[in-house]
Amino acid sequence: MNDTPVNQARLKKLLAAMLDIYSPSGKEEDLCGYLQGWLKRRGLPVVRQEVDEERGNLVVALGGEEAELALIGHLDTVSAHELEDFGYSQEGDRVWGLGSADMKGGCAAMIEAVVSLWEQGVRELPLTLALVVGEEEAGDGAEALVGEYRFPWAVVGEPTRLEPCLHNYGYMELKLVTRGERRHASLAGGGRKAVEDMLRLLLTLTAHLQNRRPEVIYNIRDLFSSGGGFVVPEECEAWLDLHLPPNSPAGEVAVEIEELVAAEKNSDDGLNLRLDFETVQAGYELPPRGPVVEALQKAVSQMGRPWLPGAFRSHSDANQLWAAGVKPIILGPGSLEAAHRPQEWVSFSQVATASELYYRLALALSQGQAS
Repeated sequence: MNDTPVNQARLKKLLAAMLDIYSPSGKEEDLCGYLQGWLKRRGLPVVRQEVDEERGNLVVALGGEEAELALIGHLDTVSAHELEDFGYSQEGDRVWGLGSADMKGGCAAMIEAVVSLWEQGVRELPLTLALVVGEEEAGDGAEALVGEYRFPWAVVGEPTRLEPCLHNYGYMELKLVTRGERRHASLAGGGRKAVEDMLRLLLTLTAHLQNRRPEVIYNIRDLFSSGGGFVVPEECEAWLDLHLPPNSPAGEVAVEIEELVAAEKNSDDGLNLRLDFETVQAGYELPPRGPVVEALQKAVSQMGRPWLPGAFRSHSDANQLWAAGVKPIILGPGSLEAAHRPQEWVSFSQVATASELYYRLALALSQGQAS
């Protein structure tokens, strides 16, 4: 058996092909179809798990429906900044393209690791490879996956610069709506103005987070009014993302926000305001022990890399997996700093290293079970 089994030429070709296929959330089927055929041609037992009528996950269950570990990557990306320029290019070690860091690089590395194991004759492993859809929006791919397949541990290939993340931030998604009176723009001097009410509320809310909860990372993701021409808009809507450290008291933060909104309403009888918590996902902290952690430590040591576990600062499918009783480790090539940018990129050498690391992890886990 080869000590360095990863076929880097094949890996690069696969990654380039994946980057040239546009696959934003909800439109992943072209990429899924390509990868399903690619895996079938190499003899792997790949199946399509239906998520909705038009979309599905790809699953290679080497250990049957129940496995010790799942390698999980999401095939969807955010929408392209420029539809004419989203695909593969390379300059030196940097591979450019939409989703290269988040997370087609991680997906390609996982696929190559499993194919390499298959070609080396390692066929029966306590391992499932799952390529899921919908992570950037609804998380419906991960939801479908845990509804049918069983695995106590997972490695999620989000961009961590190959740092094993045993801790993961929690996530809240807030929707705020203010309403006022629609009228001609030249009469804007009086009455309620939904946009102004929203701006005052956002300033109050962000000041509270900055002063009382500086550990919370907030982002005003969307802010828009009902518009309609030369009018005073009657409605304004804002969406906020909040990322909370793993040990942050998420319930207390949510109650504080609710109390702040209630206080604003009580101090202004004319304020028409609604708050909805659209998504609440808990963070978590895994202890540095257990069969998969130990197998991963062994794989890291074999490659001469330091064991420096950390925390993943964004939400991902790992949050949903944790809620379903799975213990997810987040580990993949690329960085969050390079993701979701007009010029997204990943280090190809890091993708290749990730692939070998996944390979060695699966082998170490298998050997651990045999012993």
